[in-house]
Amino acid sequence: MKKILLVEDDPNLGLLLQDYLQLKGKFDVVLCTDGEEGIKAFNKQNFDLCILDVMMPKKDGFTLGKEIRKTNQQVPIIFATAKAMMEDKASAYDLGGDDYITKPFRIEELLLRINALLKRVVNNEQKDNEPAQTQFEIGKYNFDYTTQLIHFEGQKQKLSTKEAELLQLLCLKKNTVLTREEALLAIWHDDNYFNGRSMDVFLSKLRKYLREDPKVEILNVHGKGYKLLVN
Repeated sequence: MKKILLVEDDPNLGLLLQDYLQLKGKFDVVLCTDGEEGIKAFNKQNFDLCILDVMMPKKDGFTLGKEIRKTNQQVPIIFATAKAMMEDKASAYDLGGDDYITKPFRIEELLLRINALLKRVVNNEQKDNEPAQTQFEIGKYNFDYTTQLIHFEGQKQKLSTKEAELLQLLCLKKNTVLTREEALLAIWHDDNYFNGRSMDVFLSKLRKYLREDPKVEILNVHGKGYKLLVN
């Protein structure tokens, strides 16, 4: 069971979130009501994820997050606040936060964000344990992920970082389905609508780069994702 540190000074909201996440998410949730209590709990126990309210007495969420990052660079942190100002969001990410949610929010949305972050941690651990393939043959093309280059009949096509990451995922799943969610979480770390539209643009560019070989296609698989088909 994954353990979550929830630091929220509103007792009603805190208990509601704790009960919901324990019931629906099947998490072990430790609830603290201020930043000082939160850092004491964090230093005593091991947590898989932290949810920190920003506006709190004694020690605010940003200060708490900064202290957590001094001792742990990996644990995912979600900041929750009533503020929606861009500078607050920038501060959250600058302090090492992984996500930011604005109050009022739907608890179901928070649960989705938690699951996405935990899934990303698992994927990163798997990548760390497995040597990543960087050289690929795609029909008549050769793709070097490290240099971000596609070679074809003496010509080179330089890819952007996200184009190279997306093509690597497609190559690793060659002739099988790469789900849309898997690609978005792996590259953009969030499967929201706007990131999805960005990915569609990168897919169009990759199709253009690979169009000279009729045996190579990037197919849309309705309701699922994409497939790099090499005949």
